[in-house]
Amino acid sequence: MGKYIAKRILNAIPLLLLITIICFTLISLAPYDAVDAMTTPKMSDELVMLIRQKYGYDKPLYIRYFRWLDGIVNGNFGYSIVNGTSIYNDLMARIPNTIRLVLPSYLTAYILAIILGLIAGANKNKLADRIIDGFSSVSLAIPTFWIALILIYIFGYKYRLLPILGMNTVGKSGAEDYLKHFILPYAVLVFAFLPGNIRYVRSATITQFSEDYVMVQKAFGASRTEIMFSHVMKNVLLPVVTRLGMALPTLITGAVITESVFGWPGVGPYFVKAVQGMDYPIIMVMLVLSSTMVILGNLLSDILYCVVDPRIRG
Repeated sequence: MGKYIAKRILNAIPLLLLITIICFTLISLAPYDAVDAMTTPKMSDELVMLIRQKYGYDKPLYIRYFRWLDGIVNGNFGYSIVNGTSIYNDLMARIPNTIRLVLPSYLTAYILAIILGLIAGANKNKLADRIIDGFSSVSLAIPTFWIALILIYIFGYKYRLLPILGMNTVGKSGAEDYLKHFILPYAVLVFAFLPGNIRYVRSATITQFSEDYVMVQKAFGASRTEIMFSHVMKNVLLPVVTRLGMALPTLITGAVITESVFGWPGVGPYFVKAVQGMDYPIIMVMLVLSSTMVILGNLLSDILYCVVDPRIRG
């Protein structure tokens, strides 16, 4: 298994390097660069050139890339051109807030999806399956921000039961206040993560019930419940467990819309403001970070699959 994992890690390294090249090149092809965001039409050409020299934009593209890559590797992500703050420090302050919101939301949705997906798959085309599958289909079609706005209107404005912005009320820092702010974005994210996972588990369950071993078990007189818990569930959970690896990117960039709507001080609003302000250093770091999380998520999925299914270790 060690050789398999080492091989997958070695395969991921050139892919990560390729991603940094693509992200840097795409940003460089944009009609505006970071210097354009810092200058005004009233500035003289000499002053603009001095600014370009200060930030290294007078250098060839490949030199700027290697300097930027060296900074990324060494944890020096650069500075925001809008407010001058360290991007690394900003992310270190915001990523824990995002994880604190997304992780419990995803785990809740994941557990509910396993339960509901197994029920739906075991009762294909029956009432329970139609209700659960119908819920999943409708939920996939509903935008996350619309659900967020409905909850804000009902619980925030109409009945004033819960706060609608931020992670804490100004001047308060207790657990009770935090939970009140946490409930609405948590509910929205659970709703967002749930339908896709339900359909995945449902599809896997239906596939397992169509396998020959189920027919053999029925022929030996095994009950449907026994088949479900002794055989089908084990085989369904194998691919489902590996899907946990794909949740890794979600922990960082999976709640951009929800965080922005609720003013949650996580990565989402930070990235949105960077795009609005053409803050290219932040945009490049976020693109690399999100792409890296996707690769690491796939790598984690492969490792988990290797752990739960020894047949592929060779």
